[in-house]
Amino acid sequence: MHRLLDELVTKMVEKGIHYEDALREFDRRFIVEVVEKSDGNLCKAADVLGVHRNTLARKIRDLKIRARPSAS
Repeated sequence: MHRLLDELVTKMVEKGIHYEDALREFDRRFIVEVVEKSDGNLCKAADVLGVHRNTLARKIRDLKIRARPSAS
């Protein structure tokens, strides 16, 4: 895992990606993954992430993450 992360960071630095942009994209993707794995249950996702549900809801709003329609 550390090797993959090191490679990713190196590529991002080489491409000139700014720190704030990298953080925002990481947060966005990490949150989307956990919410999807939690079947859209924000309480469960917040528990997995180790944050309060209100904090997660605020991050989702700030990052402009949209709920995806279920596959049913």
